[in-house]
Amino acid sequence: MHTPVTRPRRAALTLALSAALVAPLGAGLAAAAPTGDVTLSPLGTYAAGAFDEGAAEIVAHDPGTQRAFVVNALAGAVDVLDISDPSAPTKVDTLETPGANSVAVAKGVVAVAQQADDKQQPGSVSFFDARTLEATRTVTAGALPDMVALSDNGRYAVVANEGEPEGYEEGQVDPEGSVSVIDVKKGTVRTADFTAWNGKADELRADGVRIFGPGATVAQDLEPEYVTISGNGRTAWVTLQENNAIATVDLASATVTDIDALGTKDHSVAGFGLDASNKDDAVNIATWPVKGVYMPDGVQSFRAGGSEYLITANEGDAREYDGFEEELEVGDVELDPEVFPNAQELQENENLGKLKITSTSPKGENGYTELHSFGGRSVTIRDAATGELVWDSGDSFEQIVAEQAPELFNADNAENGADDRSDNKGPEPEGVEIGRVDGRTLAFVGLEPTSGIITIDVTDPHAPTIVDYTHNRVVDGDPEAGTAGDLGPEGLHFVSKGDSPTGSPLLFVGNEVSGTTTIWQVGTH
Repeated sequence: MHTPVTRPRRAALTLALSAALVAPLGAGLAAAAPTGDVTLSPLGTYAAGAFDEGAAEIVAHDPGTQRAFVVNALAGAVDVLDISDPSAPTKVDTLETPGANSVAVAKGVVAVAQQADDKQQPGSVSFFDARTLEATRTVTAGALPDMVALSDNGRYAVVANEGEPEGYEEGQVDPEGSVSVIDVKKGTVRTADFTAWNGKADELRADGVRIFGPGATVAQDLEPEYVTISGNGRTAWVTLQENNAIATVDLASATVTDIDALGTKDHSVAGFGLDASNKDDAVNIATWPVKGVYMPDGVQSFRAGGSEYLITANEGDAREYDGFEEELEVGDVELDPEVFPNAQELQENENLGKLKITSTSPKGENGYTELHSFGGRSVTIRDAATGELVWDSGDSFEQIVAEQAPELFNADNAENGADDRSDNKGPEPEGVEIGRVDGRTLAFVGLEPTSGIITIDVTDPHAPTIVDYTHNRVVDGDPEAGTAGDLGPEGLHFVSKGDSPTGSPLLFVGNEVSGTTTIWQVGTH
């Protein structure tokens, strides 16, 4: 991890976007240039033929049939791709799964999580035979089943039921968030809920868990997002994105045993900076008096040195519903003059004025005393047993993209032009996947708006190394015309060399904006 400094300061990195980034970075910062000893090479792409419609999202793989299963939200189905020749993936069938949000495969079983037409009502999980593609069972899950994971041994399907509110106005429904634990063989469903915490809202808030939905109970307010299961199939960890926390679930008893707050990231510390403005016509990765609320989306577990670790993609997310919208801009709020004596300067658009923050940031009688932005613009590794943070990628993602692909720096995934997303979550890491290659543990991270993939060697979770950055985006292509390559990586899925049709490890990426599924070969040097 970077060494914190004792006082906030602004690091100088202001470079014109049109210029090549050749000068050394200022104020002691250094871009964490990838080592290059791992490379990703695109082999083949399947295009669903739809722009910005979610036509390729979550991806899973069955090694027995060499098929990929891809959530196509536009069609309300799961596309089945023959990937026996990864250079030419071909659609061979469709699983009719209206409302599909997620798909997972293990031991020849395909599980698909599906939301109801009214997403505040209970959803379902359907199971299919990976070879025959016949439906074998459908069971009821909670409201808005957003993600399903299967344990490696195929025993459990674990579902994050997000339970998003319809709104917070009178008469609008706010279902409880929950986690469904399904015995795949028996088809039985048990629900790990959060009702035991309904009387502990103040305690959770004191610990740093964000409980803030107007009039909501704790169980209503907690919104499970993503699931990872331990290698021994006994424990699941579930991100509670909007709440900035992770829940631990004991699968044998289907019980939530712990809720851990994730804290904030201090962007005033050197190496933890951010580019906060989309109005400065520059790359300006600097330290600012801002704290990032991690709010992870994707999470994966892995073992190292006999211990279990969690790696999270710290995307960030804001609530926006009838009766409550939390997103504000720094330039539009009152800042406490004792805390921010240079408030006027900070609130200029080329500084922090356009940065999106949450209205739940700490506030006193004279205005906001802290500025909490959405997401960490990073990935973070934590000890799964203690919740202790052991490593954060800092501002490396922004630094690397600025240096290696400045035309994509904090770009949007639906249109061309750099710096568009600097005020709003920046590189926005959303998905993360873990794979073992030649005795090394690698983490693959999808940068949603810039459409890039970062590869990190996490074999030593206390001292990871960024080994590769790549993208399959055509900078001068037309996104709407389908000539801009891959846009908006949503789901990533690793295939080991033993399960690969080529004998080499592969990475599948579903790109929701371009509607493309691309197969990458993972090479080491």
